[in-house]
Amino acid sequence: MQREHVNFNGATVLITGGSGSWGNELTKQLLEKYSPKEIIIYSRGELAQVLMQRKFSSVKNIRYVIGDVRDYPRMLEVMRGVDYVFHMAALKHVPICEEHPWESVQTNIEGTENVIKAAIACDVKLVTDVSTDKACNPINVYGSCKSVGERLIIQANKKSKNTRFACVRAGNVMGTNGSVIPFFKGLLKEGKPLPITHMEMTRYFMTLPEAIALLFKAIESCHGGEIYVTRMPACKIVDLAAVLSKHYGRELDLVDIGIRPGEKLHEELISEYESPRSVEDANFRIVLPEGNILEKTYEGYQKMKDPKYTSNDQLMNHQEIHDMLKRGGFLDD
Repeated sequence: MQREHVNFNGATVLITGGSGSWGNELTKQLLEKYSPKEIIIYSRGELAQVLMQRKFSSVKNIRYVIGDVRDYPRMLEVMRGVDYVFHMAALKHVPICEEHPWESVQTNIEGTENVIKAAIACDVKLVTDVSTDKACNPINVYGSCKSVGERLIIQANKKSKNTRFACVRAGNVMGTNGSVIPFFKGLLKEGKPLPITHMEMTRYFMTLPEAIALLFKAIESCHGGEIYVTRMPACKIVDLAAVLSKHYGRELDLVDIGIRPGEKLHEELISEYESPRSVEDANFRIVLPEGNILEKTYEGYQKMKDPKYTSNDQLMNHQEIHDMLKRGGFLDD
């Protein structure tokens, strides 16, 4: 497939799960950096859409559509005339997916296949799937479903001459709905102890604006078939708790609640299986598709040297965590 330059100016952009944290920031940056013809926010949460409409009340070229990626006819209907798709709709909460696995399958696997089929039927130029570190060597239902979703996206490049498909795999983005930082902040303000699942647990973290900026960088250079892995700093959760506790003038008060079903001690962004076919630059490590399909395209890139990429490889100290939280606006109140 011939690579076409990505140009959002004058384009119609569809964001599945668009009323969530990622979708809000993506919409903001699309409007700041480009002049899209229309942005379609497709999600099933009416309250989230109402709040987003209020936030972007002065913007006239955003269309809000209630719908579910599980619903293929609705997906096909809304995909007509779309140039670019950001697929962000997902069931993401690990314990919820463990308790209701078929719901995860329906959204994270069947929903992704519906996006693929509708995009191909409507000659969409590029579909970018936003994935997660939990898709790498998955041990939980959510990660397993997102891993299958990645495979579906990458393999979809073989099904269409007109539509390209690529993935961006990232770790935790600070401040997203249900994430640990606002959760800890709320407990600290109430004077309650912070629950820790394991004293050695580590996670990747990045601010939402930084994550979306890297998302743009990835799609501007993709050919189709890649999994772009964002370079992300990581830290111990207990160190994050310590920095937040100090900021709010409280003694570090932790409760060890034990690892929850489906949780890893350390997350992975690239596995030992993927690293031999991965390359890297200043912003990304890029997992290339199997079969040497893009080997010549990326022959000028440096091969990935590390055997894998995990959240305990290199950890931030307390000052670096503080600076990250400050940069993200999480220490302003």
